[in-house]
Amino acid sequence: MSSSVLGAVSSRTARERLVRAVVTAAGGVSILTTIGIVVVLVWESIGFFRRVSPVEFLTGTEWTPLFQPQHFGVLPLLAGSVLVAVIAALIAIPLGLGSAIYLSEYAPRQLRAVIKPTLEVLAGIPTVVYGYFALTFITPVLRHIIPGLGIFNALAAGIVVGVMVLPMIASLSEDAMFAVPRELRQGGYALGGTKFEVATRVVTPAALSGIVASFILAISRAIGETMAVVLAAGMTPNLTFDPRESIQTMTAYIVQVSLGDTPFGSIEYQSIFAVGLLLFMVTLAMNIFGRWFLKRYREEYA
Repeated sequence: MSSSVLGAVSSRTARERLVRAVVTAAGGVSILTTIGIVVVLVWESIGFFRRVSPVEFLTGTEWTPLFQPQHFGVLPLLAGSVLVAVIAALIAIPLGLGSAIYLSEYAPRQLRAVIKPTLEVLAGIPTVVYGYFALTFITPVLRHIIPGLGIFNALAAGIVVGVMVLPMIASLSEDAMFAVPRELRQGGYALGGTKFEVATRVVTPAALSGIVASFILAISRAIGETMAVVLAAGMTPNLTFDPRESIQTMTAYIVQVSLGDTPFGSIEYQSIFAVGLLLFMVTLAMNIFGRWFLKRYREEYA
């Protein structure tokens, strides 16, 4: 083997080692960052739970850590987060799935190449813009439809969060449908099925695992949304499932306390880590369920 060939092989090997080292370092940074976040949440939460009973925290119905007498029942914040996520899901799931079916089964290739990137632009809009949009447009419209609706309400927050996560459902679901082999569609047509029947009874069930995974990811983001909910829903920790009322979510409370007015090390300061830990556990559980569902029901085609 000539020296030039040996030099080329050695240079290629060095580049491969460099790339591997860079990729490994990037993965290590991600893992260490995640571990650091978890450690901080758990450590500060331990200090909080030394003063507040976990039973009181998880079952209490009053949340007033910034006022006297203090109450640390997180259920109002959890209920607010769930209420916004449910409203967002009711908006985003049917519209997102309908958009995915249209893009996958009905839209011409040229039109799909235009609509899909345009739809995904919605995901790049800052969340604070969505919040002001809800406050200045959605809420006034709703107040004309629903008499007595307050300026801050869970309904407007849920609607705007639903619009925000809609592109995620549409894009991921369309990708899952597009991956279904064309032979399945042709088999459906050969049996006399219409385009709608093939789309809903053949393609959608075949892509079910990817579709459900997109639902779970979108709901996880809806639960963790912050600025849009703060601006649209307000900061009133009510234990209610009435979408007309002002509520406070877990993320909204974290923003409220993180503004800098709370003394470091106080129980009010530590409460944001306890709420953050609960939020982390909820989203982690949803993502674990999503991965399990994806693995359990994934369809693989040769």
